[in-house]
Parts: sequence; C-alpha cells; structure tokens
Amino acid sequence: MKAAFKLILLLLLGASTTLVAQRPGNPNTNPDSNFELPGAGQTDNPTTDFPAPVNDIVEKRTKMERRILPYEDVREADVMWQKRIWRVLDVREKINLPFANPQRPLITILMEAAERGDIELYGTLDDKFTTPLTEDERKGLAGGIDTVPVVNPETYEVTYELVARELNPDDIRRYRLQEIWFFDKESSTMKVRILGIAPLKDEFDENGNFLYELPMFWVYYPAARQMLANEEAYAFGNDAANRSWEDVFESRYFNSYIFKESNVLDRRIGGYLTNGRERLLEAERIKQEIFNYEQDLWSY
Repeated sequence: MKAAFKLILLLLLGASTTLVAQRPGNPNTNPDSNFELPGAGQTDNPTTDFPAPVNDIVEKRTKMERRILPYEDVREADVMWQKRIWRVLDVREKINLPFANPQRPLITILMEAAERGDIELYGTLDDKFTTPLTEDERKGLAGGIDTVPVVNPETYEVTYELVARELNPDDIRRYRLQEIWFFDKESSTMKVRILGIAPLKDEFDENGNFLYELPMFWVYYPAARQMLANEEAYAFGNDAANRSWEDVFESRYFNSYIFKESNVLDRRIGGYLTNGRERLLEAERIKQEIFNYEQDLWSY
C-alpha cells in the first residue's frame, strides 16, 4: 500500500514539473534546461513596457483635484464698515520671488488661462471690471506687432509678415491688487476680500528711456480662484508643501504697500505727497487705521 502511494506521488510530481517547464508565455525556455536560451525576452519590435518617467517621488494629482472653499455669505446689513484699498506688489522682493519663478511665473499662468477661456481679462479704462478684452486686444498685450522678413526657399524672394510680439515674463516686475477690507458685524471680525489682480508693464520711448508703467489688464479674482487653486506655487524651504496660487493670495504670502485708498477726490497717495518716505509713512498710517478700527470696537 505504501509502495503504491509513493508511486502515485512520484507520478504527480513528474507531471507538475513538466507542466511548469512547458507553460505558455515562455516560448524561449528550453524544457530540458533550467536556463533561458540566448536572446530570451528580446524581440525585433520591443514593446514599451518601461514605466513612464515621473520627475518626483510620486505623481502629484492633488493640485488638479483640489476644489476651493466658497466664500461665506455676508449679508449687506452685517457690513457696518468697509474700505477699498489698492496695493502694489513688487516681484523683486525676496518673499515675492515666486511671482517671477522662471519655470512658471504668474503672468504666464494668467495669459494661458485666458487663452484657454478659464478666466476673463478686463480693460484698464477703469478698475470696475466692466469692459472684457476682445481676442485681438488680448493678443496685442505684448506691446504691438513686428514686421518680420520671410525668405522664399525656392525663389529667394523676401516678403514681410506682421507678427504679434510675444510677452516676455521678465518685463512684469510689479502687480496691482484691489481689495476691500470690511467689518462683519455678525462675526465681529475684520475681513478682507481681494477683488482684482493687474500686472504692470513698463513703457519706454524710442531711445529706451523709461516713461511710465501701465496696467495691462484686470483679472476678477473671485472668478479666477478655482484656476489658481489648480496651479502650484513655489514654497520656500519645502518642495512638498503643495501650495497653490490661491493659497498664496488667501493666506497673503506676499509683501506689498498701499498706494491708494478710497477717497472723495479719487486721488492716490502720490497725488498729495511727493516724497517717497512720506508716501510709505502714509501707507503705513492707512494700514494702522484699518487695524485700529477693529481694536477700538473691543473693551478690555
């Protein structure tokens, strides 16, 4: 009985070994050898079985799936005080360097989003977002049209074509922000809402002398929040911070100074103060006035 059992066990082991040696999917394997034949696994038309390169530890999908939190509803009756403020942000300051990141500056993000139709660009005749730019006006934002010579490769005839200039991101050194500070009576807190972003471009004469700077366009920030939330911004000291441009503006990771507040004459600080130091002191006074308004409502 034991001999028969051993015989059956040996037959089963032999059959399983043969099946493993001749299993499909290994045509280059020699059943009489434990080694693969030369050239095994190599074909004349190799398939792309290699993993796609990921220039990181993992592929970052969070920024594309991030959804913004809508602003809380504020009743008009609860806004007991508000002030409109205009600021200037200089990208050459250290904390503002992400705005001029050579890999993907903010101006490039705004222009590409406008080309895709994700945001609307508004004219600068006023800062009330009343005049959307046309497609031709958007294409001419770089500063005009150049005449480019084109040589025919067959006849060597030279013709001239009109080509719109491409915007150089390095030309954008400052941004203008429009925001509203208001006191919410329901929560008894001072809050701020950014309304618009406008890149400023320097204008020069024919000799290259600086004349003035002008805003290129206005972007209505509340409508651009979702787009900015899906764009990654550089975070100092931590490449895994996963900070978006919406985080930069909402958490105010930037430095700026006030150049105008709402007033009856609609004038800027530079309209009644010419000294640079006095302008900065006036901007600081306005900032402190907003801070003191909230503090003065509390009793200690």
